[in-house]
Amino acid sequence: MSKNRSMIALAVVVAALVIPTVCLATPPNPGGYSSFFLGASIPQDTTVTTTQFNPITTREARTQFDPGINVGGTAGYDFGYVRVEGELSYKQGQISGVGEPTYGVHYVNTDGHVGAFAAMVNAFYDIHNDSPVTPYIGGGMGVASVNITNTKGVDANSGALNYHIFSSDDAAAFAYQVGGGVELALNHHFSLDVGYRYFGTSTVSLHDNWPNSTDFKLASHNAQVGLRVKF
Repeated sequence: MSKNRSMIALAVVVAALVIPTVCLATPPNPGGYSSFFLGASIPQDTTVTTTQFNPITTREARTQFDPGINVGGTAGYDFGYVRVEGELSYKQGQISGVGEPTYGVHYVNTDGHVGAFAAMVNAFYDIHNDSPVTPYIGGGMGVASVNITNTKGVDANSGALNYHIFSSDDAAAFAYQVGGGVELALNHHFSLDVGYRYFGTSTVSLHDNWPNSTDFKLASHNAQVGLRVKF
């Protein structure tokens, strides 16, 4: 009997501690907020087109990537069901392989990466309910400064090292993203944000080797975990 009473007492204590926390962990009231997030970016394979103008020739290289980082922050206003925010973020992917099927060349052991610093305006719709977990969906648009670094790699056929697969350069492009996630309220002021974003850009044209041109589109899948602070 004493053991049962001890268990009941423990249960009462746990309930007394947990119930207020759950009650506090309700979706936040309208107001301003800011957040910081960190996660992984997985760029999609893309075709990089290089045009040489003397003489005019075009080469297409199918470029593959390894996952990289996705980091950024937001500041916005929660209107109750709709949130509007500004976002600054940086996404990066490591170049893992480059293939030129027209010439039968494939480069491995590559050293280089592609990155994008983006400034976005987002809008998200919050699906409120009676739990501390609030799903949301939405997207945004803005501008991104896309860069590629000097990229070298080993020719898989000959074993020769190519130091200039791509040359370092950057350019601005239109950017967009769509996605969703869930907000887990910790209390009235703090919450965790677990989300997914599909990020893409218009065609980026690099002209560092003028008059030559290097063109490609950047697209990536991005997972992120963040901390949101309500003012």
